Amino acid sequence: MDRKQMVPAVALIFCFGIVGVISDASNQRYKPGEAVPLYANKVGPFHNPSETYRYFDLPFCSPAPVRDKLEAFGEVLNGDRLVDAPYKMDFRADYDTKSVCKNKLTKEDVAKFRSAVEKDYYFQMYYDDLPVWGFIGKVDKEGKSDPSEYKYFLYRHILFEVLYNKDRVIEINVHTDTNSMVDITEDKDIEVDFMYSVKWKETETPFENRMEKYSQSSSLPHHLEIHWFSIINSCVTVLLLTGFLATILMRVLKNDFVKYAHDEESGDDQEETGWKYVHGDVFRFPKNKSLLAACLGSGTQLFVLTTFVFLLALVGVFYPYNRGALFTALVVIYALTSGIAGYTATSFYCQLEGKNWVRNLLLTGFLFCGPLFFTFSFLNTVAIAYNATAALPFGTIVIIFLIWALVTSPLLVLGGIAGKNSKAEFQAPCRTTKYPREVPQLPWFRGTIPQMTMAGFLPFSAIYIELYYIFASVWGHRIYTIYSILFVVFIMLLTVTAFITVAMTYFQLAAEDHEWWWRAFICGGSTGLFIYVYCFYYYHARSDMTGFMQTSFFFGYMACICYGFFLMLGTVGFRASLLFVRHIYRSIKCE
Repeated sequence: MDRKQMVPAVALIFCFGIVGVISDASNQRYKPGEAVPLYANKVGPFHNPSETYRYFDLPFCSPAPVRDKLEAFGEVLNGDRLVDAPYKMDFRADYDTKSVCKNKLTKEDVAKFRSAVEKDYYFQMYYDDLPVWGFIGKVDKEGKSDPSEYKYFLYRHILFEVLYNKDRVIEINVHTDTNSMVDITEDKDIEVDFMYSVKWKETETPFENRMEKYSQSSSLPHHLEIHWFSIINSCVTVLLLTGFLATILMRVLKNDFVKYAHDEESGDDQEETGWKYVHGDVFRFPKNKSLLAACLGSGTQLFVLTTFVFLLALVGVFYPYNRGALFTALVVIYALTSGIAGYTATSFYCQLEGKNWVRNLLLTGFLFCGPLFFTFSFLNTVAIAYNATAALPFGTIVIIFLIWALVTSPLLVLGGIAGKNSKAEFQAPCRTTKYPREVPQLPWFRGTIPQMTMAGFLPFSAIYIELYYIFASVWGHRIYTIYSILFVVFIMLLTVTAFITVAMTYFQLAAEDHEWWWRAFICGGSTGLFIYVYCFYYYHARSDMTGFMQTSFFFGYMACICYGFFLMLGTVGFRASLLFVRHIYRSIKCE
């Protein structure tokens, strides 16, 4: 195995090595009366998924002392903060209206609960690693138009219904007793008797299928049928447009080849026109070649990262509520694939006759991690100010820094050294002239921004339907499990991006504009800008997110994700254009 293949192979081995860690679900068997672990996780506004707080930040009944569960790396990144819950729920032990505690709530405590109920707070717990949710109260708005007349109620009685199969827990549901509520409309001291009931029922559902309940909402037959129909409709439309454009381009290219071949056979000294006219400049190395090489290195790494994540998703690692599995995979795979970025960037930079490869390597390492680090620093500061669970503990930050310092950076350097020593040549089929030709004056629609708009619209139209489902999962409470559809959409996105960028490059060269390098990269990556514009539409029209913290988290992290898409798709577009340009100039006779 050569050095080009070594880093991806090592990354793949490590990725599947962590599958056992990130897919570790509870496999516990219990005896009647045996204690089953129940952890309280977090509370927060239902419409603000990033704004979550510790369960006992609200004055619920708390055990003494409150013990934190030792959490995995991915769970901490996911904002989970599990602690022992105040409810005792032994295996197959029914409880009827059992008191948890009598809690004397001060005016300040009542105001906290009322504010939480007004913001539609929910709580989340885990029972034998099964997630369970419920709302902490309700607002009575019936027959009242003035918000000052609203009544606020706190649920004080929780009903747990647990299903079991022999010696295993299969399912848990939570209901709240609407006949047992406390009026917390006024600021006054009150005493609340918090209670709970537990009812156990037997089920025939096997243990292996107990997580299917959480993915049923996204895979019900009628939902799945509508989903597939929408995607197929989008695919057919995009592929028809792409095929139509491909047919035109192939016919035009064929005519160009026939014309140029005829001119060569006739021996006429006619002046060259079209893309053949710039054959002496088309392979002239671009400006800012170090930055272009760094963009290609980072884009290639993100493409490999996305591919590995899809592999893990398709083999079933990211099943519903496998806490932190996706975050763990992203961090580990990104660290292990940094050598790919170093090799790709430095190798291409040296092919472009670059001399300062060390600076190019540093630029590659900073290009994506730098903006991500500054965004994370700002948003983590916001989360700390809000005292939210999204704020990473100092120890977790140290672990991330150590991964970067001991894994990411050394692999980046090793990849850079291997790229520098690869001695690969650029392989231009035409000689480059000493002096560049002047680019002719072109109409406004051939400028960079109009070309970006045209190049980004078609790939975006291929994925915008699926974007809603992804956003509703990442920035909402909908569960996404149909990774096969997502993979089909991803393949279509890559295909359409590559083709539309090739078409734009051809039209640019046909207009005798030989400065295609950066244009190809920017046109390929422009879909990332369309996705970010879609973020504004989703935020205002399709979600109910509010508040500074949630807004900053949404637009901050989506900016990083869209920037990653820009680098990845820009790399795909540039590589496709480079292959195309080499092919057409290799097919003609250049003087």
